[in-house]
Amino acid sequence: MKILTCTQIRELDKYTIEHEPIKSIDLMERAAKALTRGITSVWSSDTQIVVFAGPGNNGGDALAVARMMAEQGYAVNAYLFNVNKSLSPDCATNKDRIEQCKSIKNFTEVTDEFDPPVLSAKTLVIDGLFGSGLNKPLAGGFASLVKYINQSECKVASIDIPSGLMAENNSFNARTNIIQADYTFTLQQKKLAFLFAENQVFIGKLRVLDIRLSAEGLKNIDADFMMTEESDIREMLRQRNDFWHKGTAGSALLVAGKYGMAGASVLAAKACMRAGVGKVTVHVPLRNNDILQTAVPEAIVSHDSDGNMFTEAVASDDFDAMGIGPGLGTEETTAIAMISQIRRTQAPTVIDADGLNILASHRAWLQQIPVDSILTPHPVEFERLAGGRFNDSYERMEKAVEMARSMHIYIIVKDHYSMLCMPNGKVVFNSTGNSGMATAGSGDVLTGIITALLARGYSQKEACIIGMFLHGLAGDIAAEELGKESLMASDIINCLPKAFKRMED
Repeated sequence: MKILTCTQIRELDKYTIEHEPIKSIDLMERAAKALTRGITSVWSSDTQIVVFAGPGNNGGDALAVARMMAEQGYAVNAYLFNVNKSLSPDCATNKDRIEQCKSIKNFTEVTDEFDPPVLSAKTLVIDGLFGSGLNKPLAGGFASLVKYINQSECKVASIDIPSGLMAENNSFNARTNIIQADYTFTLQQKKLAFLFAENQVFIGKLRVLDIRLSAEGLKNIDADFMMTEESDIREMLRQRNDFWHKGTAGSALLVAGKYGMAGASVLAAKACMRAGVGKVTVHVPLRNNDILQTAVPEAIVSHDSDGNMFTEAVASDDFDAMGIGPGLGTEETTAIAMISQIRRTQAPTVIDADGLNILASHRAWLQQIPVDSILTPHPVEFERLAGGRFNDSYERMEKAVEMARSMHIYIIVKDHYSMLCMPNGKVVFNSTGNSGMATAGSGDVLTGIITALLARGYSQKEACIIGMFLHGLAGDIAAEELGKESLMASDIINCLPKAFKRMED
């Protein structure tokens, strides 16, 4: 699924109007009907409704919704803010329509002074002040109105996007001047800003409403941002040939787990096996041998000469993929062995956890990372890699895109909507997963899954997209069965077979 910028959304609206064909005011009416159905499905007709409409098309949507709700028996007080005495054509049309609507309780056009209504716990505010085209922070009277709404006890339903929130980059926005909605009813598709953690406080519960914008027009847009859907994974996954054997299913090497962190190597190895690889070899310190042999009897254990940590690179010519870093430790001897291992390995490589921490403390080594390598940091690990803090997730994404492009590597920044930044500058967001997966070892599981998919012959792009999706789906299945509070990384592994099977059904 494509995630469009606000400029591309306008292009799609225009394409729909020209090619359906449909008048823009009729498209607005279609959107308002979808919005009205969404809002009235949550709030009953005894709810006190206050509509705040701005001068643009978002305000036009709001006025149309106010009219439709009034005609359905809701008590609606509507306010149109026209302080510059300049309305968009479709907003002006809906102003005329609401003035002719006999069902509306009260309609006020604000051009100068504004006496705000009392907003109680029984009030629903429908926020249609500003839409996705906003490109600067709210100020003056509109900022004061937003603060007044946020400080009240009322519920808020925002049309398309909470007023004050910009559709993409909010790095320098005035966050106190953004509506904190209880519900956001967005049109056609999620906005990019909805995918970032710090914006969730403004969005509330999100509903995406289909207003039947042109599918052909959407197909023609070259989007930089995508969100993975189940259908994408079904298309990517390959059926096993009946004559496959463990050799054709791939051979993976995992370098993980110093003494005391054997669990990381166990989790990565189990996940690797569950992701369908033919054979897994785990290189660990000698003192971890018994743990690995007992916990993962399917794996081959390779011993480091040191009993406690990784100290020397191993031959990797016979492997189809390598994962390195989970529980590895960051001792200098280990760091030197790790960069040596990465340099000598020709197979596709996943670098995670302590592998990333080592690179962050030896940033000059980043230039030695082979092209097409896969790095899987969580946000704090990525900040260490990038050498700085970021104002928000958008800035973090921009830096990850820049690094992926300049180094020609794949970077997965793990979050609720984990994002894959690719060498071509494109970003793919993952749609599965839940907060129960915020637990130790979850990242080790992802490393194992992606390493297995690489060893099986999937491209780096495919392995990342499929791996993120199945990792999150297994976590979702685990949460369904066990609840989020008690979920452990091993539960994700145990549910991987169900995730794969769901993609086959």
